[in-house]
Amino acid sequence: MLAKRYRFLIAFLLFIAGIINYMDRAALGVAAPFVKQDLNLSPSELGVIFSTFFFGYALFAFVGGQLADLYGPRSVYSWAAASWSVLCMLTGAVTGFAQMFVVRSLFGFAEGPMNSTTNRTLTTWFPREETARTIGFTFSGQTVGSAIAAPVVGLLAIQYGWRVAFVAIGAVGLLWVVAWRLLMTDRPQDNPRVSPEEIALIERSRAVTHLPPSDHARSLKEYLFLPSTLSLGLGMFAVNYTVYIFLSWLPSYLTDGLHMPVKEMALVASIPWACGFVGYVGGGILADALYKRMGDKLTARKITTIVPLAIAGVALIAVNAAPNATVAVGLIALSVLMLTSSVQSCWATIHELVPETRVGGVSGFIHLLSNISGIIGPTATGFAVQYLGGYASAFVIAALIAAAGVIAMTIFVRRPRLPASAAPLDAAKVA
Repeated sequence: MLAKRYRFLIAFLLFIAGIINYMDRAALGVAAPFVKQDLNLSPSELGVIFSTFFFGYALFAFVGGQLADLYGPRSVYSWAAASWSVLCMLTGAVTGFAQMFVVRSLFGFAEGPMNSTTNRTLTTWFPREETARTIGFTFSGQTVGSAIAAPVVGLLAIQYGWRVAFVAIGAVGLLWVVAWRLLMTDRPQDNPRVSPEEIALIERSRAVTHLPPSDHARSLKEYLFLPSTLSLGLGMFAVNYTVYIFLSWLPSYLTDGLHMPVKEMALVASIPWACGFVGYVGGGILADALYKRMGDKLTARKITTIVPLAIAGVALIAVNAAPNATVAVGLIALSVLMLTSSVQSCWATIHELVPETRVGGVSGFIHLLSNISGIIGPTATGFAVQYLGGYASAFVIAALIAAAGVIAMTIFVRRPRLPASAAPLDAAKVA
């Protein structure tokens, strides 16, 4: 049975990687009340630390995608996961702002390849019609990691100190690397555990393309600066901007803005990320269902990307008018649910615009653009909290950025137009 569905084991490994990755990443946000006090950091300094991660992360999202195209996701993921796990453990040894700045910067470089490498893995391991729900499932591990980070890191920090918490969760990642090396191959054809039937299913589906022959000859540089690529980058920027604000600042917002005790925060902070899991998995299932029903495949992907992002923006505005903490947390949870539903369709849209051999590089470039939001968002939020009257202004800014993403993707995400000189030649080839 497993031999005919071995790809699901690969998906499960990617799901676990997402849990570990985001638990490691979210740990600093959860431990922030302890770290801030222990290292004597101001809100603006803490915001800078949060954003420092994303300089390396954004760059290596692109570089990692290219490396996955060149050397395969097995090797790239192995080095990345081993590196970020060790750096997570080293976080527990820092003694001041400068050391935290350096470790957090390197941590971002190590985690950068994850999503683009995951997307590259799916192009060789899964049929095209399973793309959105598989992305949704594998990426849902990220919200699970964010959800369990709050109680796991919070309770470990309370019981044993925040330094022990970082060492413990970092060690888990090294165990995952061992499993990945033993079970994963770059292509299903190279894995003796995969049946001929499953290989044929994947190859048959991936042989069907909605791209004209000339698109397969485009260079990576040409793809990077198409309007569709840049607008997807802005759309994912809009999604990630809010996600990274919540990932970095939600625990502090709950304790400082809504005046929750730390123990209560450790539990409540997991609620939005649990909803994010539903958004990833449920959104992926709905996106693939619409994809199968609609004749225009690109439009199907656009609908399930744009509509949830618009709803998330409205929910962010509504948080500022919430009459109590329960409603505020509920609206944040709705926003995260919609954001995760949107982002997995955004990743799936890339498959409709880019040939397989360019998916890693283009995914990485879009991820680079989107993660500039991580450089800007947490720092901007820190300054907003300290100088602009609190969290309300940060939520308004995030909603406006969501609106910009909706507009850009609605207008500019379309199949690339061929140069006039290339059209007759391509038509002849097709004929």
